[in-house]
Amino acid sequence: MNNCFRKNGVALFNQDCLEVLHSFPDESIDLIVTDPPYTTTPRGNAGNSGGMLQKKINKDGKVFTHNSITALEYAPEFYRLLKDGSHCYIMTNHIHLIEFLNTFTDLRTDEERKQGKKPYGFHFIKSLIWNKGNKIQGQFYMSQFEYILFFRKGRGVKINNCGTADILDIPNKKTKGADGKNLHDTEKPVELMKILIENSSQPNQIVLDPFAGIGGVPRACIQSGRKCIACEIDPTYCETMTELVESETLCKL
Repeated sequence: MNNCFRKNGVALFNQDCLEVLHSFPDESIDLIVTDPPYTTTPRGNAGNSGGMLQKKINKDGKVFTHNSITALEYAPEFYRLLKDGSHCYIMTNHIHLIEFLNTFTDLRTDEERKQGKKPYGFHFIKSLIWNKGNKIQGQFYMSQFEYILFFRKGRGVKINNCGTADILDIPNKKTKGADGKNLHDTEKPVELMKILIENSSQPNQIVLDPFAGIGGVPRACIQSGRKCIACEIDPTYCETMTELVESETLCKL
């Protein structure tokens, strides 16, 4: 495996997450927190940001080049890897809400359905709302939040801070490069990830993020005293993630 960073309980992989996940044994992960790639609502025009490729991606409703993976490809692996009683947080938008809910709660393939196999999969606990604070212009209502789908595998285990509200008000601030541009257009705040991680795991447990971007989850794990396995298929994002995680690690020394 292309392991680009391994230090102090954090392992980062610049590789297709499915290849990495297949290599780990059953029930070896304590928590999954991730923001998987998915299509967005195509815009009427390409916008003014980015080059020609990025403008085409925006117009087609794709934010990233690696956007084709479906939930049914990775959801069964999430289920296999998580320990009984563990939690799983999946971020999504309104377009993929029903798809994600249906897929994660019924992991049967088409062939298994034809064979009459009983449904199996995650238990849906509830939907959390991330209130980003900023608004995105649209043709109907301006978008200001994202869904965080909260699942569990097997038995029910309470979160650590039951007083946490299901609307999480965390500002949507992006990390900027030297040129002032976003290092990652859909970066999730470290503070948001910390809330989920600290509520659904214990210190030194293993948290998995198969679609890590520039490393919000591994950075939150370092700050929270958790171990982390993170995958990012894009080499540029993985390089940035490695630098940010390295800086976070040095801050903890």
